[in-house]
Amino acid sequence: QVQLVESGGGQVQAGGSLRLSCAASGRSFRGDGMGWFRQAPGQERELAAAISGSGITTDYADSVKGRFTISRDNAKNTVYLQMNSLKPEDTAIYYCARHSGSGNYYYPSNYNYWGQGTQVTVSS
Repeated sequence: QVQLVESGGGQVQAGGSLRLSCAASGRSFRGDGMGWFRQAPGQERELAAAISGSGITTDYADSVKGRFTISRDNAKNTVYLQMNSLKPEDTAIYYCARHSGSGNYYYPSNYNYWGQGTQVTVSS
């Protein structure tokens, strides 16, 4: 059983930065793809960023490219999302998820473990 716990959310003004962390426990997630999703009120959950098990390959939603950076520390079983130049439209609950190993990184249905989420609020 894998447990994912997100932290680092909060409220920030537009243009500010936040760093989200996702700590995995229960088993090593070395080799597992990981993703950060976000869901705003009334909207579908969407991928913000994903990273391969090795950390070599990353992918980003167009809306966050150049502003967000996903990284991982396999020794610490932790995935990070550095968010810079935040905009009000980045306001959402951010979820960490473990990829199942099947399918691409973009669809939530291809992930089999999820954290509880952390709120990010960006004020203008």
